[in-house]
Amino acid sequence: MEELLENRPKSEKTKNSFEDSPFVKILQANLKGDKYIWYIVFALASISILVVYSATGTLAYRQMQGNTQFYLIKHSTLVILSLLAMWISHHVDYRYYSRISRIALIISVPLLLISWKFGVTINEASRWITIPIINQSFQPSDLAKLALIANIASMLAKAQKNIYSFKESVQPVLIWVGVICTLIGLSNVSEAVLLFSTCVLLLFIGRVPISHLALLFLVGAISVMAAIYMGQRLETVQNRIATHWNPEETHYQSEQAYIAVAKGGFIGNGPGNSIQRNFLPNPYSDFVYAIIIEEYGFIGGITVLLLYLILLYRGMLTVQKSNMPFGGLLSAGLTFSLVLQALLNMSVSVGLVPITGVPLPLLSMGGTSLLFTGIAVGIILSVSRGEIDEELN
Repeated sequence: MEELLENRPKSEKTKNSFEDSPFVKILQANLKGDKYIWYIVFALASISILVVYSATGTLAYRQMQGNTQFYLIKHSTLVILSLLAMWISHHVDYRYYSRISRIALIISVPLLLISWKFGVTINEASRWITIPIINQSFQPSDLAKLALIANIASMLAKAQKNIYSFKESVQPVLIWVGVICTLIGLSNVSEAVLLFSTCVLLLFIGRVPISHLALLFLVGAISVMAAIYMGQRLETVQNRIATHWNPEETHYQSEQAYIAVAKGGFIGNGPGNSIQRNFLPNPYSDFVYAIIIEEYGFIGGITVLLLYLILLYRGMLTVQKSNMPFGGLLSAGLTFSLVLQALLNMSVSVGLVPITGVPLPLLSMGGTSLLFTGIAVGIILSVSRGEIDEELN
């Protein structure tokens, strides 16, 4: 036997020795679930730190008396905390989220109202509540999105035997979608539309009849329109749509983003060599994708796009492999939410859709939004583990 082991190909010996190393064993013991999702998250987190450091260089120099590393440290800390949140949530049996989703949803309603009426106003929109002591902004819509998707997945899973019954399967979903999308839309129309689109896809996967989906579209349209006219963004929405479809007029943000994309070319100008970060508003959040293309070129832009598409693919594989309806629906809803938001953000940077103000998940600089994104990915990983705690049955 020893002779056979010694005569193995060198590549096989190296592979086995690598797999048997203590570091790899520690990772395998602690990072469970779909390993490709872990790879994608670590790749996007690394890109995020590099790009945000570059994009905030000028801002830090102006606001922090030359301390250009201030935002690097702050953002890196939040990225690490989001990875920690992901690690913790992926160790929790995903069925626990069904139990707490309704409570989180109920709590999010007054929080959304408070943020709309009394929250911190930035760019004419009140979306944030400042958490005392730590002085960190919190966006209640992040909690509401996560809670709504988990709650809809739970309701659909329980109603699978009576999925064609409007009263049992669709009516409670319509109520919650209408309430949450309206409250979010009062200060953030783009996010409300994204959440509504995710809910429609979730109901479609949950085998809800097309006739009931048509009613959901009606409820969604009424909710969004009511939010636009009752909320803070009516004039902004009208101006952005009009400007986008006017060939003779280009919004300043869009113009600077186009310049950044054009300067990037095929291979980009190199890390830290962005020029448009000095002119482009929010280059570290809403338009971080434009900075990625400027510094890393077409290759960098396609790489980021492919990472999100692979995340979508792995999330759908998790849906396919899930043995329980709730797990599959939960993974599908959260995956669609993240990827749709990413595609919308990237579309804005390259001029395919009007400006939305939606950040790029896992890449843009943010506060608690990074933590909620980490929790969402952690839940997807929890479903991908496929482990069931029998005590929850």
